[in-house]
Amino acid sequence: MKKSVTLIIACFFVFFGNSQAIYESFRSIKLDQNRELKIQLPRNYKKNVDKTYPLIIVLDGDYLFEPVAGNVDYFSYWEDMPESIVVGVNQRKTREDDCRYDKAEYLPTLKGSEFFEFIGQELLPYLNKTYRTAQLKIVVGHDYTANFINYFLFKDNPIFQGYICLSPELAPPMAERIVSKLTTSPEMWYYLATATNDAENIKKEVIALDEKLKTIENPELDYAFDNFDESSHYTLVGRAIPKALEGIFEMYRPISKKKYKEVLLTLETSPYDYLVDMYKTTEQLYGIKRKIRINDFIAVSTAIEKNENWSELEPLGKLAIKQHSDLMLGYYYLGMFYEQTGEPKKAMRAYESGFQLSEVAFLTKDYMLDKVNKIKEDFGW
Repeated sequence: MKKSVTLIIACFFVFFGNSQAIYESFRSIKLDQNRELKIQLPRNYKKNVDKTYPLIIVLDGDYLFEPVAGNVDYFSYWEDMPESIVVGVNQRKTREDDCRYDKAEYLPTLKGSEFFEFIGQELLPYLNKTYRTAQLKIVVGHDYTANFINYFLFKDNPIFQGYICLSPELAPPMAERIVSKLTTSPEMWYYLATATNDAENIKKEVIALDEKLKTIENPELDYAFDNFDESSHYTLVGRAIPKALEGIFEMYRPISKKKYKEVLLTLETSPYDYLVDMYKTTEQLYGIKRKIRINDFIAVSTAIEKNENWSELEPLGKLAIKQHSDLMLGYYYLGMFYEQTGEPKKAMRAYESGFQLSEVAFLTKDYMLDKVNKIKEDFGW
């Protein structure tokens, strides 16, 4: 067990070490003071000059930034989430004042009100102007700051679409307000976590909040909750962050073996349409347009062949040619389509066209040439 933990920690720092943090001192007019920021840009940020990235704001950045940034870098490396910009706001000496609320309305007051305006009216506009941020904005907090981030939820047009609330120390009416807002909210991700060894008062309130949130019937809400066994108020953070990111970016991930078996193979509708709709949905959700992965093409084509839905291969082939014009993949699908629908000459020409392009996955020049020669032999050409 110790060796496994050591290996995980070592891998974490190897990946995180490849994405260096930028340290900035930001002058806030609202707060009338400088605030220290930690900023992690994606690995290829400078090269991909036309690309935009989701923005993740991390409160308690003095200790919460590194675990969030490390997980973001790791997941994006394996394409389980999009590359993202992570910004930590250090609060080591100011967190109580930053999160202050009044005892009448239980809304941010004094320095708390100023900090709220600093995030929404100064920091986000600065980051949007300075860096290539996408539509999706996520905010992360722990105990005091996990309670505080919910105030952004109550705006008419919330500036954040994703909320990661780690063991929040909830203000008295906060639970009811969260439930009321999420019942009618537009597209929103909300993650909540506690642990069996969390502070007793926090755990009790968080579990009670979960009981209410899981009854909400709002198709626009993506809600997830974890109560981690044998974790404490602090150690739950290391387990919750990857779970939260996995949930928020579930639609972004490649088609898995499970999804292939349970969804693609059992589809009563078009597998081709499923693939197209999947990428349209992720573009709408995350504000990121991207090429369809080779592995996703292969998963869909395999399901088509398994169920002998040969007509689906023609649009799939044309889409693959459009998306990956340098690869032989699309012409292979067209060749298979023509071969299975009784047009061997067209199939042969498609395979010959693919032969001129780059190899990919199981497709090699020898394989494509074999397909051509087999058709010639079968028809005596």
